[in-house]
Amino acid sequence: MNPRIFLALAPLLLTPLAQAADCANASTQTAMNQCAAELHQAADKELNTLYQRITQRLKDNPDGKKLLVGAQRAWVAFRDAECGFAASGVAGGSVYPLIYSNCTTDLTKARVEAFKTYLKCQEGDLGCPVPGN
Repeated sequence: MNPRIFLALAPLLLTPLAQAADCANASTQTAMNQCAAELHQAADKELNTLYQRITQRLKDNPDGKKLLVGAQRAWVAFRDAECGFAASGVAGGSVYPLIYSNCTTDLTKARVEAFKTYLKCQEGDLGCPVPGN
């Protein structure tokens, strides 16, 4: 690419990155929607990491692992349905992605906390489905 063209296009190429990084000052609906989606992605990434840790601990318990997989699938279906309902008052509007993403983020963070609790189980805790380290 011609260096002059790159320099001319650089502000256009870097603008989305600058907007994405400044969520505290997001002032347009599009920017707020994007920031909400990014927060959900971060929470979902943490959830997936914890899920993998739990499945690793359940490697010697295929029945427990199967129950976890079923529970997680049911939880995802619940989260999506619940957030669809919670955001239904603004369905079709430009704020819908923000409301929906905020809901999924909140529920995902709650699930993250539940997973963290599972990972803190002490050996011998009969009320905990995940074995300790």
